[in-house]
Amino acid sequence: MYNLKIFLQPLALLSLLVLTSCGSNNKETSEQSSQVNESPIVKIAQVSSRPVAQIHEYTGTIEPEIKNNIAPQSPIRIDKIYVEVGDQVRKGQKLVQMDAANLKQLELQLENQKTEFNRIDELYKVGGVSKSEWDAAKTTLDVSQTSFSNLLENTSLVSPINGVVSARNYDNGDLYNGSTPVLVVEQINPVKLFINVSESFYSKVEKGASVDIKLDVYPDELFKGTISLVYPTIDPITRTFIVEVKLNNANQKVRPGMFARAILNYGTKDHVVVPDLAIVKQSGSGDRYVFVYKDGKVSYNKVELGRRMGDEYELLSGVENNSQVVIAGQSRIFNGVEVQLAQE
Repeated sequence: MYNLKIFLQPLALLSLLVLTSCGSNNKETSEQSSQVNESPIVKIAQVSSRPVAQIHEYTGTIEPEIKNNIAPQSPIRIDKIYVEVGDQVRKGQKLVQMDAANLKQLELQLENQKTEFNRIDELYKVGGVSKSEWDAAKTTLDVSQTSFSNLLENTSLVSPINGVVSARNYDNGDLYNGSTPVLVVEQINPVKLFINVSESFYSKVEKGASVDIKLDVYPDELFKGTISLVYPTIDPITRTFIVEVKLNNANQKVRPGMFARAILNYGTKDHVVVPDLAIVKQSGSGDRYVFVYKDGKVSYNKVELGRRMGDEYELLSGVENNSQVVIAGQSRIFNGVEVQLAQE
């Protein structure tokens, strides 16, 4: 009897260990199954369509209204330059005096021809010369007068516009070689810029329309411009057309070469607007997506973004009006998965 008791005790202990182990395994299996079956938790937001201003931004470079290269027609030595870069000049103001030796010689020839023509003219009046001789003398005088006037313009160089000297390429005594102008004068009131606009907006761009202009050099200021010219043709390669915008610049604060952003407003359109938290960027591409929640599941919708407005995005396509979109928990979900909604 004693020996049987000794034999049964280890057997009972072994049975207890087996039962304990099985219970533990069943509990772990149950917990794992619960974790597998548990749906991801997401937070959603109701979105809707509303009027959105169709504002588009275009970049360009400020250019002068007029740019004149001041130079003679042929190589000649420069006698004196009267202005420096940055000087304001008036229309008709003398800027450069070229060497006048040829001009003086031509002036003497012109005076002699005037005297000769006057003599022939008096003879013609009394029948001393023929009409053909009078015509020949008159033609010679006219040609000399034209040559003198042309040389005078190319010896004494004046500004054709009111503007500012933006470049000086020679010094007094240099020989003008014809490769670059002696001076460059630019009219900078007004100034202008050219932008390339998509052909889809061709019917919406009108001459005289107001344009907001931002300059990086003046980040806190907004300038006002006006559409002054709409080019009549579309570039077949870029599918854009050129628009010229003029900007009043009475204080000459805006200068040619500045980087500018022109903002055109094409009215409003009703588009769905979503929180920026809803936008998901597709890895490895520039595509954007939004998870849309419906009937306990989410769908992965590719969207086309419009304007960013603070912490919201305008959607041009991809999400229907009055949809519910996921704004938190996107990293744990995929297309078609069942989800749970986070408790507020």
